[in-house]
Amino acid sequence: MELYHSPWEAYPFLSDSPEDLRCDFELLTDEIASRTGLLRSQMEDETLRAELLRVCELVYHANPTLRTRFTVTPEEIQWLADVCERLRVQSEGRCTRFVLPQGCTAACTAHILRVQCKALVRLLYRHAHQGHSVEPALLDLANLLSGYFFLLALVLNAQAGQEEAEFISRNY
Repeated sequence: MELYHSPWEAYPFLSDSPEDLRCDFELLTDEIASRTGLLRSQMEDETLRAELLRVCELVYHANPTLRTRFTVTPEEIQWLADVCERLRVQSEGRCTRFVLPQGCTAACTAHILRVQCKALVRLLYRHAHQGHSVEPALLDLANLLSGYFFLLALVLNAQAGQEEAEFISRNY
């Protein structure tokens, strides 16, 4: 069967084979970057706005990695790890167990990003299971991003005076 290609195709790799996860990776990183911009629009704090812009840039630098090469530097990954540590300290005591993804609008957006970054990690492992190499630093970046958005959600809820709602699982 020959695939139809629209003359207005939005992205040249959309018709790639379903087994080829590179386009899926690129679309997911594009969505993460776009939602990071949405979260940034919900911020008034200029420091957080600048931080989110830098995070957005890191995501876009990672975007073509599976098709080209990984260009996020070790210093940029360390910066993100340091930011995560700062947020961990700021959110100390807010979360000792599972929490429901709720609270202020910005925290809810951050929780959506947290989950999307976990999906990004899963997609990278699927790509690796297919026999492709995945840069370990890319996995580090994706995991750090998930942690960053979780910790940011806790801090944003604290700043908004929102309490975390603990979730007690019936299964664990």
